Amino acid sequence: MCPVTIGGALVAAGATKATAAMVGSSIISTTMGVATSALSIRGQQQQAKSQAKAQANATLAERQRLMQQQSAERINQAFQNEQVAAQLQVSTTKAREARATARVSAGESGVAGLSVDALTNDLTRKQAVYNYGLQRQNEQMGIATNLRMQDGALGSQQRTIAFNQPIKQPDYLGTLMKGANTGLNNYATLSSIET
Repeated sequence: MCPVTIGGALVAAGATKATAAMVGSSIISTTMGVATSALSIRGQQQQAKSQAKAQANATLAERQRLMQQQSAERINQAFQNEQVAAQLQVSTTKAREARATARVSAGESGVAGLSVDALTNDLTRKQAVYNYGLQRQNEQMGIATNLRMQDGALGSQQRTIAFNQPIKQPDYLGTLMKGANTGLNNYATLSSIET
């Protein structure tokens, strides 16, 4: 064989080994990039799952807080209603006793007729005014309780919306493309160093 042919064969054999090494480096770099991408995707999945769990826990906690607050409001309103009912009963009893005392006193004093009727009517009027005031106050407190409960529900809804923001889902294609791009960039860098 002639020396030129032997030299060309040696160069070609060296080029084939270099090409094979570059292809091997390219495969390894790309595989590493894809593996890194897979780990990144797994991390993104775990982060999304953790965020969803945290949001679900926060939503549950907010619901429980709202239910406790509204339960306390209802208990408070029921207690207030019982107090008003007791005050109305005491008022009725005292008014009845006052009218009876007025009649007895008027009878013992020898007073009868329109003046006794006017006195008992005045006592009945005072009782009615007092009872009406108690009932109106209780109604107003009921309205205030309902408004507080509505306000609490709206505030709870706003808090739930605030911490239930959309969860960023894993970007499979983008991450794989970044991994492959990283592998190809590594291959390009290695091939430029080898040449």
